[in-house]
Amino acid sequence: MTRPATARIALNRPLRRLFDYQIPDQINLIPGQRVTVPFGRQTLTGLVVETGVEPPAGITLKLVRERLEPWPALPESTFQLLTWASDYYQHPLGECLFTALPPALRKGRPAREKPDERWTASSTEAALPANAHRQMALFKTVKGAPGITSSALVQAGFTRAQIRNLQQKELIAEATEPQITPLAPEAELPAPTLSDAQATAAADFPADTKAFSATLLYGITGSGKTELYLHYLKTRLQANEQALVLVPEINLTPQTLARFRRYFGNRIQVWHSALNDGERLSTWLKIRNGEPVILIGTRSAVLLPFTHLRTIIVDEEHDSSYKQGEGFRYSGRDVAVYRAHLNQCPVILGSATPSLESWHNANQGKYKLIRLEQRAGNATPPHLELLDIRSRPLDAGLSRPVLNTIKETLARGEQALVFVNRRGFAPVVMCFDCGHLEECPRCDTRLTFHRRDRAMRCHHCDFQMAASHTCPKCQSENYKPVGQGTERTEDSLAEQFPDVPVVRVDRDSTQRKGSIQAILKKVNSGDPCILVGTQMLAKGHDFPNVTLVIVVNADGGLFSVDFRAPEQMIQTLLQVSGRAGRGDKPGKVLIQTCHSDHPLLNALSRGQYATIADQLLAEREGSQLPPFRAMAILRAEADTMQNSLQLLDSLKPMIQIPGVEIWGPLPAVIARKADRHRAQLVLITDNRKHLNRLLTHLCQHLDQTRLPNNIKWMIDVDPQETG
Repeated sequence: MTRPATARIALNRPLRRLFDYQIPDQINLIPGQRVTVPFGRQTLTGLVVETGVEPPAGITLKLVRERLEPWPALPESTFQLLTWASDYYQHPLGECLFTALPPALRKGRPAREKPDERWTASSTEAALPANAHRQMALFKTVKGAPGITSSALVQAGFTRAQIRNLQQKELIAEATEPQITPLAPEAELPAPTLSDAQATAAADFPADTKAFSATLLYGITGSGKTELYLHYLKTRLQANEQALVLVPEINLTPQTLARFRRYFGNRIQVWHSALNDGERLSTWLKIRNGEPVILIGTRSAVLLPFTHLRTIIVDEEHDSSYKQGEGFRYSGRDVAVYRAHLNQCPVILGSATPSLESWHNANQGKYKLIRLEQRAGNATPPHLELLDIRSRPLDAGLSRPVLNTIKETLARGEQALVFVNRRGFAPVVMCFDCGHLEECPRCDTRLTFHRRDRAMRCHHCDFQMAASHTCPKCQSENYKPVGQGTERTEDSLAEQFPDVPVVRVDRDSTQRKGSIQAILKKVNSGDPCILVGTQMLAKGHDFPNVTLVIVVNADGGLFSVDFRAPEQMIQTLLQVSGRAGRGDKPGKVLIQTCHSDHPLLNALSRGQYATIADQLLAEREGSQLPPFRAMAILRAEADTMQNSLQLLDSLKPMIQIPGVEIWGPLPAVIARKADRHRAQLVLITDNRKHLNRLLTHLCQHLDQTRLPNNIKWMIDVDPQETG
């Protein structure tokens, strides 16, 4: 009697196990395929991990219900990548595998696009308001290209909401016959012309796109790293090959997208969390089907099922946004390096302020280091100056010399950027009679005052309440905001300079779709204005007429308990400073500080990141911290701090083995967040493989231990935050 065929299936569940099913006679399965299977009373979508497994004796397996495609959704190299990532980051394999699928396929929908609507314009002239410029442009586009699809219109920059709006006004209608007059594609530009310094750097880039190599491009801000990426892809990537360009944030994709599309036309596709399910499925299918796309995407794009991947570029590789902060806590940058190794292709990591991990790898010869220390064109690096604000009167955090310099900049027809790394109006509201501070009832942190909405908000758990004019404790009217956020700085500058637009760029002002593009368009017009913003302004933006950058307070990272804080502070300050003087006009940076004699800030004022990185690495080596040793954090959270600490304490006997150093358990820096009490145990060792085996053993033990429902635990390998 022949034994029935069996398959081991991964489900999108936080379970560190796979499930065995019997394969019906009429179905053949291979690893990576999507199937539907019974699971309790539900029918779930699963991914085949392996076939021909030996089920436990005496167990009758349920049948696989359906094979959703005859081909694997995850090709072999992607499957290997995610299996490695599951093991390295100690996360359930099922959830890791499903991150490579778009939401539609996770839900079991067909792996095909919906039929694309085609449109024709009405014969009458469009009766649209004079200010409806985009709708008028859309009407003219449809009229000039009868039968054009919704996808083509979206690719041309219109939104589906605008299309539906014109349809409701009966100005366009679905075409009854498939007449297709596609938009004439813009002529693709040849490879960009490089300066002498760029050409020297380009000559050192990897010549072979069919062999693994890792390159660190250390290029100062404004040196033209994007031109080098474009030149490399234009000269090295074949017409039938795929490439991946990672950017740290969604807000960087529109600007990067426009530049890449000028050189590669419709080969450019995009991937980020703001796309709808249909758009993500469409892009995913192009990648999986092997179309020669160049994908510009955020962190999760590195997990997609490429089949002809020949180059990976990680822009702003130092950025902490590449590390997933919850669930599957992977590093997009590090996974990109491993993916390049699996795919036997080059990976290029670019930054003006490389992470200490990458800098160390370059020093060790694991990465090839290419330096680009000259700005493109006639631009020169900005002049950095420390401005000691001790004993100086401040107006909303700004000193008189800063305000005078802004005035002079605007008078020359130039733009200024003011960097304030806090959202809202003020980080604290305090009673000057009784000393009361409004704290979040769910977190160990204070509420931030947002004056626009008259609201007090917690930026950790999103709790909010109406702001009060009087102290809730003593009813005093001497209840005032203390400190400055972006809103307060914006209001103060608007009062000081009433004739000049003040543009705020933070998470609150860019929530609406298209808002960041509108802001960038206003700034890129070159008219005098003042930009006020958070770290969103520090990343990759190119504003040719910004000649002055003001850093309101540079002292935040000097005294943090997190050992990475000095590195992150220097990176942020140098990145935001690099927004100044990127055109033909010289740039100036004023950094307000109460510690102008601090050696780190003095090194920063000379703008020598390589020297600072070497100094910080020497300190890390002396303290035996990453990247010289491997680190992982075991975190616990419960309804009481005692329960969190007890769980971690119970694990210490399993960890107290030679070669593993233990810190804690200790409460987290923000010990209570969203009414959950958080503690952590830090593990650090010289042997990464040894650490991985220990973490696997810990996970198995915790999975088999019956814990109370209110206790949760998670593991963070290579943490970016140790607080």
